[in-house]
Amino acid sequence: MRLNGIVSDSAILEELGERLLKHRLSHNLTQQDLATEAGIGVNTVYRLEQGHSTQLSNLIRILRILRLSDNLDALVPEISQSPVEQAKLKKEKRKRASHRRTKDDPPTAWKWGDEL
Repeated sequence: MRLNGIVSDSAILEELGERLLKHRLSHNLTQQDLATEAGIGVNTVYRLEQGHSTQLSNLIRILRILRLSDNLDALVPEISQSPVEQAKLKKEKRKRASHRRTKDDPPTAWKWGDEL
């Protein structure tokens, strides 16, 4: 079943759980073995396989043990930069701030401080 046609979150969680179960069995691992290797509880593995919600870090740990973590790039693909964005990044970055430029007042005759 393809995940992009599933509407509800719970249905997606159930499908992911079934897939994790199949991968675990293909690696000939028990829930206890997977939990021990991933450093999580057996109940967490059970909950994931049953389609219940859990922490994302637990899913990542399981994906690593099942050698599926390479697929995370497909889950959230990296955004490539457009040529315009690349050109902006190549511009030299400023190294210091410049002073505000104001219009100079017209020059006046210089006077000593004691003259009125």
